[in-house]
Amino acid sequence: MDQRQAISAFGALAQDTRLAIIRMLVKAGPLGMAAGSIAESAGVAASNVSFHLKDLEHAGLVSSRREARSIIYSANFETLRGLIAFLMKDCCSGHPEICDPLLASACCTPASKKTRRKERA
Repeated sequence: MDQRQAISAFGALAQDTRLAIIRMLVKAGPLGMAAGSIAESAGVAASNVSFHLKDLEHAGLVSSRREARSIIYSANFETLRGLIAFLMKDCCSGHPEICDPLLASACCTPASKKTRRKERA
């Protein structure tokens, strides 16, 4: 990721609703969420959420796909990883022990197989 892309991504995230949407989509994982569900969860009108999703999509932070009559949005994890890598590049002047706790706390622990089966049901 270059500086221009990072600025575009940070610009898209620098708004309450868009930041909430991207966090929702990160939690939803690769399956994503329907636009209507995003609007309902975010507490905004469908037209308003559509505006925000277009901005996030333009910045490369989300992608969309059509499933029947719904448009499903997913977080673009590759772009999000690139944004984090952009921030952390050359981290801590060659002292990775400073950044290790930050990086470790940014990741979730894997769900157990039992929990994942319940989520799919």
